[in-house]
Amino acid sequence: MDLNRRPDNMERITTKELAEKFIDEQVAAVRAQVGDGKVLLALSGGVDSSVVAALLIKAIGKQLVCVHVNHGLMRKDESENVIKVFKDELDANLIYVDATDRFLDLLAGVSEPEKKRKIIGAEFINVFADEARGLEDVDFLAQGTIYPDILESIKQAEGKKAVKSHHNVGGLPEDLKFQLVEPIKLLFKDEVRVVGEALGLPHAMVYRQPFPGPGLGVRCLGAITRDRLHALREADAILREEFDKNGLAEKVWQYFIVVPDIKSVGVKDESRYEGWPAIIRAINTKDAMSATIEEIPYAVLHKITDRITNEVEGINRVLYDLTPKPVGTIEWE
Repeated sequence: MDLNRRPDNMERITTKELAEKFIDEQVAAVRAQVGDGKVLLALSGGVDSSVVAALLIKAIGKQLVCVHVNHGLMRKDESENVIKVFKDELDANLIYVDATDRFLDLLAGVSEPEKKRKIIGAEFINVFADEARGLEDVDFLAQGTIYPDILESIKQAEGKKAVKSHHNVGGLPEDLKFQLVEPIKLLFKDEVRVVGEALGLPHAMVYRQPFPGPGLGVRCLGAITRDRLHALREADAILREEFDKNGLAEKVWQYFIVVPDIKSVGVKDESRYEGWPAIIRAINTKDAMSATIEEIPYAVLHKITDRITNEVEGINRVLYDLTPKPVGTIEWE
């Protein structure tokens, strides 16, 4: 059996009972795999890594070492919130690493999306390896890999190219020294949420806005610059704030801003003003394999546009992406 293929007879996890059965099976499997060893987990704070963390805490307790890497591509206040929730409230064994300069220096001048993803993925492993050297008996690396990551990263049939690579699938170096622990890799996103609720994670955490492993690195389109990355981060924070205010945060599965490396002419203070466009993407999906566009009220869109163009330096247009999946993917890169 191909361990990266979901069995045809695998029952979809749609109820608490099925989730509890899955949890029991994975707890036993993790204990059998890990034994007395220690496990490093890449803890982004998103639903996938959070569910993996909860599963591993249930299975091996303090043998789990959570590592949160701030690669400089996080959303506004993201790292601060991760530390608050996991270290202060959940008492996780958490190591915080600020690797902003390390990542951004490697990504300087790199515009090709797949290359960016692979650089970010490889450097994540390098960071973990550096942290592991200061720990004893760390032989395992846990990841929040889910089934859509695998499906989009491998060739589904001869002659078809992979949709895109993920930092946790195919982006790992061949000489990886850790054994991988991936307890949810055969689950779709909706199943991960059911499992998360069965594990007792807070509702807000389980239904937290999805965030890709490469972070804003695949939303700051083209070669990343610090000024455009800052503009993206601020615009994205405005979008999330307005969605929260208008009751859209729970209604829309994923919503974010992308900022491409192009400029257009605008007018500000009665003068020529060249700036980047901020592109809004808001989609709904159950399994992340297909997605529909959420219709946002024009009044909300106008408010978001007004705030971004007036509050964020460097952005002079706001656009709305109406493309479903397929033909577009959820992320732009």
